[in-house]
Amino acid sequence: MHWRLYFVATAAALISGCAADYLNNYDTVTLAAGDANNMNSLLQTVDPFNPNSNNTRIEGDGQRSVAVIQRYKSPSSAGGGYSGNCPTDNSMAADGSHCGKRSAESRPGGAM
Repeated sequence: MHWRLYFVATAAALISGCAADYLNNYDTVTLAAGDANNMNSLLQTVDPFNPNSNNTRIEGDGQRSVAVIQRYKSPSSAGGGYSGNCPTDNSMAADGSHCGKRSAESRPGGAM
C-alpha cells in the first residue's frame, strides 16, 4: 500500500505539471491585444521630418530678397518672370493694342 501512495503522488505531480501550462493561456482579450501589427509598422516607419525643420531662425539677406523679387516682377529684365508679349496690364501687345485684362498679371497664377 505504501508503494501505491508513492505511485499516485508521482502520477498526480506529473499530470499537474502539464495542466499548469494549459491554465496559463487565457481565452480573454487584454488591453494590449491586437496592437502587434500597428506597433511593428510604427517602429519601421521612417521619420519624414528633417531634424532642422523646427529651426525658425532662417538666415537671409532682406535686401537681396527684395532685389530678386523686383527683378522677377520687371518684364524688361533678362531671365525675368514672364517672357511673353503681355506681362502687365499696361504693356503693348504684338499687334500694337494695350494688353489690359488679357495680360499675365490679370490672370490667376499669372506672371506677376
